[in-house]
Amino acid sequence: MNNMSQVFVPWSGGKDGCFACYLAASSGLKVRYLANMLNEDGKRSWSHGLSAEVLQLQAQAIGIPLVQRRVTDRNYDADYKNMLLSFKQEGIEGAVFGDIAFVGHQQWIEKACQKVNLTPYFPLSGQAQEKVLRDFIDLGFEATIVVTEADLIDEKWLGRKVDLDFLTYLSELKQTNDIHICGEAGEYHTFVTDGPLFKQRIDILETNKVLRKRHWYLEILKCNLEAK
Repeated sequence: MNNMSQVFVPWSGGKDGCFACYLAASSGLKVRYLANMLNEDGKRSWSHGLSAEVLQLQAQAIGIPLVQRRVTDRNYDADYKNMLLSFKQEGIEGAVFGDIAFVGHQQWIEKACQKVNLTPYFPLSGQAQEKVLRDFIDLGFEATIVVTEADLIDEKWLGRKVDLDFLTYLSELKQTNDIHICGEAGEYHTFVTDGPLFKQRIDILETNKVLRKRHWYLEILKCNLEAK
């Protein structure tokens, strides 16, 4: 990584992007923005279904500005390229991604960045997923499970913390199912509430469980920032 380069981090609120952001900042890269894609009405995140307001609160807790953009299914590629171009015009030189093992997605990112002359960084790429999750936990990050694939992961994990018990559960599940320990195939998603990247921690106060299209979602209805 080129120290002091200015970068942005595509942001879902989850553990992998957060961990990649932390590693990038620790290496000397200057993270100017987090970038979150919202659905067409601008109310929820494209990937995790989290509210736009909750993600803004998370960015406030970290201390890095969050840029949110609306995207649509039909124009996703064009919308994504326009976002990259806008960052490039602001002097951003690269982008940091939380991809680990999905080679096809990484190649798509590399092509998109190449078109606008941005350098992509993949600090987690190629690492063993068990190691990534264990390192995330060991560093003191805290994340809540906010989406689970209903037919695969027991509903009881929705709303619980990502911890060593969850890692053990996933490792056992992997013995009989072709899953990604870090949830890269959508097996589960997370929302990070604390860790070494955070200036304040997030306290989740009120939630609601909703089943949509074979996935359980944890709607975060109320949360506060707390001093560390």
